[in-house]
Amino acid sequence: MAQQEERPLAGESSIELVQRARRGDNAALERLFARYVAPLRRWATGRLPRWARGALDTDDLVQEALIATFRNLESFEPQGDGALHAYLRQALRRRVVDELRRARRRPASAELSADPADPAASPLEEAIGAEALEQYERALEQVGAPDREIIVSRVELGLSYEEIARACGKPSAEAARMAVSRALVRLAKEMGREA
Repeated sequence: MAQQEERPLAGESSIELVQRARRGDNAALERLFARYVAPLRRWATGRLPRWARGALDTDDLVQEALIATFRNLESFEPQGDGALHAYLRQALRRRVVDELRRARRRPASAELSADPADPAASPLEEAIGAEALEQYERALEQVGAPDREIIVSRVELGLSYEEIARACGKPSAEAARMAVSRALVRLAKEMGREA
């Protein structure tokens, strides 16, 4: 067991890390956290409007979603390397929705400010952005699992083509680049169908 804990974690898939974390390997759990915190933070940025934030910010939401999910790691059944990221994103989406509901129940603030207008997106801009995101999410569900895994790996996780090649069993970084290109074309076609 000591040899297994000394093994480098950088090249391991999320599935391997989940299995190790289930066996109590804290280094694997920390690696999972480190692997997903930045992509989830990027995904969550701007999802919770300022009026709904209260004392929470994006980092808080992401950390809460990761901690809650990792506490229940035993119930997660991975079906591919991108499955954990999708599962975490769903947990984070539910957390954002919960915060929106909670914020709507809070009374509105009556304090007026002499500051200039808020530079944040208008409700219309937020709605259009939310609509585009929902369109992306629906289209992502329509493409096949291999395409979805490749798209999530590149677009949301920001993995290099070399990392994608290893994770998805492609023979080279160039083969992974071509697979990403083809998957993105299929995703764009799905998004175009909805428009």
